Amino acid sequence: MLFNVLSDLVKIDNILLIIKNTGAVSEIRSNSLSIKQKEKWITIGDNDGPAHMHINTELIQNAEFIEEQKPERTSFSVQFFDKDRNRILGAFFTKMYDQSMNLDTERKKTYDNLRQKYGLNIKF
Repeated sequence: MLFNVLSDLVKIDNILLIIKNTGAVSEIRSNSLSIKQKEKWITIGDNDGPAHMHINTELIQNAEFIEEQKPERTSFSVQFFDKDRNRILGAFFTKMYDQSMNLDTERKKTYDNLRQKYGLNIKF
């Protein structure tokens, strides 16, 4: 199921995949990324290319669709957590607003359709 969720996300343009810890942040855009799984590892991006990530499927326990209210807009994401609720990976929907800060209804529909397909809280 984790592979399916990630596969659906990387098919969508302008998803920002973020891995963050106390010492570093890595950001990769979803545009045209490949995805494959070998045993417990999911690889997003070309292993021999300039940017890719490896995700240990045994450590991710759940994912949540999160809408976070900010002063001038709402942030839309799917966030993946370990058993202690530490975020391992965040998939953020970017370019959700135009220059006038109007919500892009087609992008919001894409987010809503994905949330409806998997549910608000996904257990792996």
